Order: sequence, then structure tokens, then C-alpha cells
Amino acid sequence: MKGIVLAGGNGTRLFPLTLATSKQLLAIYNKPMVYYPLSVLMLAGIREVLIVSTPSAVPVMRQLLGDGSALGMELSYAVQDEPRGIAEAFVIGADHIGTDDVALILGDNVFHGAGFPDLLRQSRETLDGCALFGYPVSDPERYGIGEVDATGRLVSVEEKPRKPRSNNAITGLYFYDNQVVDIARGLTPSGRGELEITDVNREYVRQGRAELVWLGRGYTWFDCGTHDSLLAASQYVQVIEKRQGVRVACLEEIALRMGFIDADACYRLGVQMRQSDYGQYLTEIAYALD
Repeated sequence: MKGIVLAGGNGTRLFPLTLATSKQLLAIYNKPMVYYPLSVLMLAGIREVLIVSTPSAVPVMRQLLGDGSALGMELSYAVQDEPRGIAEAFVIGADHIGTDDVALILGDNVFHGAGFPDLLRQSRETLDGCALFGYPVSDPERYGIGEVDATGRLVSVEEKPRKPRSNNAITGLYFYDNQVVDIARGLTPSGRGELEITDVNREYVRQGRAELVWLGRGYTWFDCGTHDSLLAASQYVQVIEKRQGVRVACLEEIALRMGFIDADACYRLGVQMRQSDYGQYLTEIAYALD
């Protein structure tokens, strides 16, 4: 399975913070926002990831993350010059996907919860069509909403419904088989000129090959597209890290625990940032897990 982080868009809801920088380069507590979605793909065992962003942000993303070799990964980059819908990521990333399945995650989404890596790997292994990740919300009219039958199969997907049939918000994490590339290429752009991810999901629902993976109690999901959600995510990460003494979305630690790199490589990465708490944490983890 290949991975795509869609980190494009203009971040207009976060103005003036994003007037001169990409939203996904803003900080969520002590790390760039893009670390969080990338960490999810890593936890799913995905090592080849395409990062899609704006013309001005791609060089900065490349400077921040490099080619991924330091993490035992392969990172590549592509430009989305204008926001033309989430599903365009599959058209832009068609060569990257090749004949593989693909996981797409939005660059402003933060996920956290006990057992999350196991859930991701299980969803990847049992993928039949598409797997969408649902999260309960109190205001479902603001989200894409999925309705499921007794077996967990999706029977309908509605975007910001006036009368929601459930409170199952579809988050910005999606697993698809390789057919998604052809589906995305065959979409008719919406009135806004966008290739809508909801239309992709509806096609899988029509085929009877769409599953909603439930993220219930014990999981946290943030869509960091507003000032309030950006602050809330930062406060959440701060509390977890301060109370538990662990790091959320620490790419180097995840690479070590997933077997992408060894303890010596993790230690060297920590030494490069040894003047920071982050770097000191990496050197300690490397010793502890060696």
C-alpha cells in the first residue's frame, strides 16, 4: 500500500496565520502539523509516501522532511497548484500509486488513541474496496456523514446533510484499492470545479464495497482547519505528552518502533537536535529500545 498526504489548499479559515505559509507547516504544540498525518501512515506500516502541496510549500516540505531516507522511508512530492478537490490527489498521484492500494490522509488531521496502529494494520489487511474511518460528532450537519447497516457496510454517504441519518462523521483518512485511480479520473467536477471525495465514496457504496471503521471511545480526532481546533489539538497533545512522558507523532520514534530504522540511527537523529527537548527525547528512546 502506498500513502498520500494531501497538504494543499490556501488555509483561508486560518488567515492571517496562513497568509505567508502553508497550514500544514503551522505548529501543533511542538511539531509541524504535517508530522501528525505522516505519522498515521507510518503506523499503518506504509513506507512510500507522496506529499501533495502548493507550489510555494513543496520546497519547504522537502527541506523539512527530505527524501525520507533518515526515517527508513521514501518520500516524494507533487504540486497541486490550485485546490481542486480531495479526489484530485489520486489523479496527481497515479504514477506513485501504480498498481498498489493507497491510503490518503488530509494534512490537517490529527488522530490518536490506544490500539490505533493495530486498527490501521487490520483495516489495511482486510481491505475490500474502501475503508473509511468514522468518528462520532455532536454536530453531524457540518460533516460528511456515513450510514451503515448491521454488518458495518456503508449504505449511504451524505455531505453536510440537513437531516443527518447518523452522527458518524467521515474523517480525513481513507483506504482504497487500486480502482480509486480510475474512479477519480472518471469523476465529473462539481459546481465548484472540484473532484469530490464524496463522489468516490458513493461509487464504492454503490458497488457494496465500502466499510466504515469505527473510531469510538478512546480515540481522538481533530480537523485543524480553524483557530479553535488548532488550539484544541495543541492543548490535547501538550496534556498527553506532559502527563505520560511520551511524544505524539514523533516520526523518529515511530520509525524505530516500526523497524524502519535502528536505535543507532534514531540516536543520531536525536543528536542533530540535542539542544531541544525533542532531540533529548530521541536519544533517550534510542538507548531504552536498543
